Order: sequence, then structure tokens, then C-alpha cells
Amino acid sequence: MTDQIRKKLQEEINQLEHELIHELPKEIKKAAALGDLSENAEYHMAKQRQEFVKARVRQLGKRLADLSLINMNNIPKDKVGLGSTVKVFDNTKNEEVEYKLVTSEESDVAAGKISTTSPIGRALLNKKVGEEATVVTPNGKREMEIISLITIHDEAEPEEAQA
Repeated sequence: MTDQIRKKLQEEINQLEHELIHELPKEIKKAAALGDLSENAEYHMAKQRQEFVKARVRQLGKRLADLSLINMNNIPKDKVGLGSTVKVFDNTKNEEVEYKLVTSEESDVAAGKISTTSPIGRALLNKKVGEEATVVTPNGKREMEIISLITIHDEAEPEEAQA
């Protein structure tokens, strides 16, 4: 799971670095050749883009470093954690809902993939089957009871058995 995210982030970093090293200097040079820099919109836009790209590369580099710190041994085997698939009964909506807890890069609410940093994700973390979680949302509190749990370790075991 995190290998795919790392690859995606590294691809974006590579693409941005190419833009930073090859394309933006050409744009800046071409815009500077147009004359007066104080009123040169092309020059200012290229410089702004350059600063944005530099900041984004730094941000992606930090996120990549953070992801490399994820230790599978620190993810609980019997509680909700990163990679867990959780079925809950939402008392507020009076329905069963299934969520998969993922990193922020993978989150897709429509597909039931929620980030561990989202309000629901944070409320569910470290809970066991049978426990209740209170989610504080802008619309008020929601009570959820955990019905079933498949951790990232449970999903990995069948793959290891096949190998």
C-alpha cells in the first residue's frame, strides 16, 4: 500500500524537478528578454510558478520521508489502524457503513476510503469490535459501533500463505 503511494509521490517529484531544472529557466530567460521586468507579467508568472514548484517538491519530499517511517509492527493487530477495513453501525443514520482507513493521498470518500486523519478515521483509530466511537462533525456528534474489523495484518496473512 505505502509502496504505491511512495512511487506516485516520487513520480510527481521527478516531474516537478524536470520542470524546475529544464522548463522554468527557459521561460524565465525568454520572459526576461522581453525587457522591463517591473511590468513583465510573463516573467512574474514564471517566477511565481518556480517558487510554487520548489515548495511543492519540498512538501512531497517531507511526505515521502514521513511515509518511510511507517512501521508495520506499530500498526495494531486487534484494533482499528491504517489499512483496516471496518464495518460500523452508525446510530445517527441507523445504517451499517464500511470504511477502509488509508493515508490522506489514497482517501476517496465515495469509495469508502477515509483518511486516518479525517474526523471519522481519528474516532475509529485504536477501537476494537464492540466498542463505540464518537465522531464530532460540524453537524454534531455521531455515534458508531464497530461491528467487524479486518486489519492490514489480517489481509496480509492470506497473501503470505500463498507465497
